Amino acid sequence: MDPTVDSAKTGALAAPWDAARAHSHYLRGLLDGRPEIGCWLAGHLASPLDGEQMSAFLAAETTSTDEQLKGALRRLRQRVMSALIVRDIGGVAPLAEVVESMTLLAELTTNFALDFFHRQLAAQFGEPLDSQGQAQRLLVVGMGKLGGRELNVSSDVDYIFVYPEEGQTAGGGRRIDSYDFFQRLGKRLIGALGDLTEDGQVFRVDMRLRPNGDSGPLVGSLDSLEHYFIAQGREWERYAWIKARVLNQGVNRQEHWVQVLRGIRRSFVFRKYLDFGAINAMRDLHAQIRREVARKDMAEHIKLGPGGIREIEFIAQVFQLIRGGRDHALQTRPTLEVLALLAERRLLSADNERELATAYEFLRRLEHRLQYVNDAQTHRLPSGDAERLQIARSMAFDDWQALVAVLDAHRAIVSRCFEEVFSEPEEGIHPLLGIWEEAPLTDDTLDRLATLGFRQPKAMLERLQGFRQSSRYLQLPASNRERLDALGPRLIDAAAATGTPDATWQRGLDFLETISRRGAYLALLQQYPQALTQLAELLGSSSWAADYLNRHPILLDELLDSRIFDVKTDWNEFRDELQRRLEQHVDDTEREMDILRETHHAQVLHFLAQDIAGLHTVEHLADRLSELADIMVQTTMDLCWRRLRDRHPHPEQPPRFAVIAYGKLGGKELGFASDLDLVYLHDDPQEGSGELYARLGQRMSTWMSSRTSAGMLFEVDLRLRPNGDSGMLVSPIAAFRDYQLQHAWAWEHQALTRARFCAGDPAVGKQFEAIRIEILRQPRELGKLREEVLSMRQRMLDEHASRSEEDFDIKHDRGGLIDVEFIVQYLILGHAHQHARLCGNLGNIALLGIAADLGLIPSELAEPVRSAYREFRRMQHVLRLNAGRRARVERAAVCRRIEAVEALWQVVFDA
Repeated sequence: MDPTVDSAKTGALAAPWDAARAHSHYLRGLLDGRPEIGCWLAGHLASPLDGEQMSAFLAAETTSTDEQLKGALRRLRQRVMSALIVRDIGGVAPLAEVVESMTLLAELTTNFALDFFHRQLAAQFGEPLDSQGQAQRLLVVGMGKLGGRELNVSSDVDYIFVYPEEGQTAGGGRRIDSYDFFQRLGKRLIGALGDLTEDGQVFRVDMRLRPNGDSGPLVGSLDSLEHYFIAQGREWERYAWIKARVLNQGVNRQEHWVQVLRGIRRSFVFRKYLDFGAINAMRDLHAQIRREVARKDMAEHIKLGPGGIREIEFIAQVFQLIRGGRDHALQTRPTLEVLALLAERRLLSADNERELATAYEFLRRLEHRLQYVNDAQTHRLPSGDAERLQIARSMAFDDWQALVAVLDAHRAIVSRCFEEVFSEPEEGIHPLLGIWEEAPLTDDTLDRLATLGFRQPKAMLERLQGFRQSSRYLQLPASNRERLDALGPRLIDAAAATGTPDATWQRGLDFLETISRRGAYLALLQQYPQALTQLAELLGSSSWAADYLNRHPILLDELLDSRIFDVKTDWNEFRDELQRRLEQHVDDTEREMDILRETHHAQVLHFLAQDIAGLHTVEHLADRLSELADIMVQTTMDLCWRRLRDRHPHPEQPPRFAVIAYGKLGGKELGFASDLDLVYLHDDPQEGSGELYARLGQRMSTWMSSRTSAGMLFEVDLRLRPNGDSGMLVSPIAAFRDYQLQHAWAWEHQALTRARFCAGDPAVGKQFEAIRIEILRQPRELGKLREEVLSMRQRMLDEHASRSEEDFDIKHDRGGLIDVEFIVQYLILGHAHQHARLCGNLGNIALLGIAADLGLIPSELAEPVRSAYREFRRMQHVLRLNAGRRARVERAAVCRRIEAVEALWQVVFDA
């Protein structure tokens, strides 16, 4: 143990102290040559060093001259390094403490020197002014591990210097341009940190990441940086800027300019869309590094070699580049935080995240032990037996072989995970490439396609020839055309594997044409063959699915989601995720509207994939689509109210406003393409509240039905409100009751049978439900009711019936869905005053059963109609997935079900 250290003060660290001296030549040299460091350590080893202690040390030093400043900064580094070596080798400093202490050291020394030289230059030339006459400060951007607060113990620091605006200094004597001022400042800062003196260095400063590297100017304005990113920024620079962070603190920090720089960085690094093209760029960058490693025989390099630290960082950062523009949480900088977020989003498996995090910590700890020996920026494993044993024991292994066994296991895991993310898509020549490239109308080609299952191979080839000769294809960027040519043969293969090869091929080629100018989408399908397979299944199963994906190609990403076939939707988690995304864009109306659409469309695609896979009944699917719509309506209301609430006398209170769902949503029978029939109510006595809620209702309708770059959320129909289009957009609850009691038509009461509260103030919703039951339970004269119901049914027949003897319109024709619905509505309106059970919003199938139990209809007729209604809904659903909005079948195929409905109709209406 060092004789200058008080063992009583170091206590339990006596043994680690000896181990640290034995391990580090650098530490032994410091303590032997500068015994005062040992005395300082005695009082600072018990706990981690923090910024206050480092600042206090600098404050106590004399720093009037450049040389005094350099000496103080280096003496601080010597003490920080000594403390870290002892605490780390002693097993009391976790990795997080080591990297945070080094990051703090870099931040504090940089800011101390930055302020020192700024004041020095300002005294000579005056303050550099911006266009508003305000003094400017140089922005020091920390890159790499420093930006991520992950700095290693013997690292250099990667800096980029940016100043806010062009201008001049305000000196009364000699004035210089801001560029000149900040260039002088940057050079002095580099010297203060990086010059090699008798006290060593603080940090080696690397400026090569600046625009144009060594050939570019040392400093540049924010405008010049933004212009460079737009005109010349390369993919590797996007990667480099992921961790970029402005280091300025205290008097050096001007928050406005920091935010401007953040915006420039964000726009450059993170795309608004899912940027799967980043995979290729990152793969190319890593291949370049691998070639360099091989050339320099760096297989034992724990940072750049196979399974090294860089590969873990690449895994984290490629997902940041792909998704960070849409998921702001992924813009965080520390590697371990990113890995945890990726696991949380199921972009990495929990096992892979745990293994990568464990490997990362092991490799970083080993990295530090290699560097502690001589305070050298090395990542190579030692070759001498003594040095190897020393490193092994510092990592708590008995010998080198034991350490290497664990190290190799970690590196193997990292390599495996890396290959899973970055592996090249299928290589080699696809056996169908000739067909894609030439589309020859030869007998051999036609026979080959027929063998694959295509029924119309000639039409298929003609369509392919037309596509490849089209101006759209020929004018594509070369990279996009290459990706298309790689995907084309695979699409033929994938289509052949489906049950409908010709339809799948046609829809698949249409889809490729839709996304042909979006390199990121092509890259996704090229990188993930399973996504192309899943896409083919969806396209082949449903023309509606094909149209949906053509309208919303951004949903391709959902095909990679492992939860796509998880039928148990966690709605609480869904709401939380939606709110988390929205909170990242507060008051950005355009982005909030797009998030609502993107989230809704993604969940619809999940339900669609599950439905096509046969995982839902029609009823269960409708329940889920209705629940999803309820959430989106409620969220829309919340967002719109936030913009209006300050106009209310009590903005702190929630709005006394309710959204009532009618029709398909009201009856929880929503389909994939259903619109929303809504009525808005309020119960607020405050003066002017009616006008305010009218604005809220109008804004909600606009938010939901407007078409943005992300598409439409819902078509909204408000015509079922009191007095229809001529009525108030939002009705007071009392006025709504009065209208229903005094003025409503029978068909409006029919509509009320399947209405329900779906969003807003539950208290207003309860009032509505009470009114609904009150109206439904009004005694009615059955003859008059029958006449009104039959009259409305005839009007609908006149407008929508097929009038075909061969075809049957499942919804509109006699014996179809609407007949069943009218039977149920008539029974409710005619008998609910005696039987409260009929007022439940339970769905037509359940209500038919209740009516039979009550003796209102014969059970032997009710059961076949319930079965017919269920089957009609299933058939309508299947047909609409492939044949548009009208659902028609051969009448002969469903004649028994039609007869069952007509028999019950005859009994109920005696007609």
